Amino acid sequence: MRILVKGAGVAGLTVAHELHVRGAEVTVVDPGLNFRRAASWLAGGMLAPWCERESADEAVLERGRDSADRWDAILPVKIIRNGTLVVAPNRDQSELKRFAGRTTGYRWVEEREIATLEPSLAGRFRHGLFFPQEAHLDPRDALQSLKGALAAKGVTFADHIGDRDPFPDVVDCTGAARIGESRELRGVRGEMLYLQTQEVALARPVRLLHPRFPVYIVPRGEGLFMVGATMIETDFEGPITARSLMELLNAAYALHPAFGDAAIVETGVGIRPAFPDNLPRVTREGKTILINGLYRHGFLLAPSIATEAADLLFSGHKNDRSRQCA
Repeated sequence: MRILVKGAGVAGLTVAHELHVRGAEVTVVDPGLNFRRAASWLAGGMLAPWCERESADEAVLERGRDSADRWDAILPVKIIRNGTLVVAPNRDQSELKRFAGRTTGYRWVEEREIATLEPSLAGRFRHGLFFPQEAHLDPRDALQSLKGALAAKGVTFADHIGDRDPFPDVVDCTGAARIGESRELRGVRGEMLYLQTQEVALARPVRLLHPRFPVYIVPRGEGLFMVGATMIETDFEGPITARSLMELLNAAYALHPAFGDAAIVETGVGIRPAFPDNLPRVTREGKTILINGLYRHGFLLAPSIATEAADLLFSGHKNDRSRQCA
């Protein structure tokens, strides 16, 4: 069974993995195989379905609650299971209570336990929420490692495919590239930055709540931190705006003043494809399976969506065989 997967972001690579496991001969095509054009390259990599429930549909929690286990099966030892810490400045304690009222899977932590979980934050926050079942990974390491593992197992990667040898089955994971082509699909701009400092150490993603601009800070190791991310209803891909940069920096500084002296290593802008309900869809158009609309939940939901897409593709072949035998 020969299958072409279009797109080498997190959706394309996870579906390629799932199809390969099921015995398919898989080719992945993407003009940007270094990942720099993929929204996945700028992702936070948080496997945080309980936290995401604060603003997401229940389906995100249900589809994503086993995401860490699924990623462990795909990329062993790459998953960091240290949970998520959610805090808020003392003046914004109402935001913490509101967050707690919309989520589950947490326990309240006070100043002493916050200091135990994250010594760098000792004395900075009186109350917080700790989500012990959540996890995270480094998206860039995950993408490169998964591509390397798939290539070693015989999956073919190419930056283009000719028309002389058409594939009988195609899985389209081109994401934001289909905005304007796929009905109802829209772009949501996300902006992020990387900071580097040796003055702060974090063991897990920390979410800092604010009534207007909540952010997350994710440790990447060796003093590197990803700070994100804005959610702006536009598919404009221009550079990060001054307003967003200031807000991200202010939030990092509010978490710990040492971020004020951190080096800005990188800024980035990515367009997240989303449907009106902000939930991903797996659909079929003839011999093509379409995966899109992962919104801000790419790494969280990609393994589950890959399984759904593979089930749909293989069930179609089963139905075809049944009709041929009838």
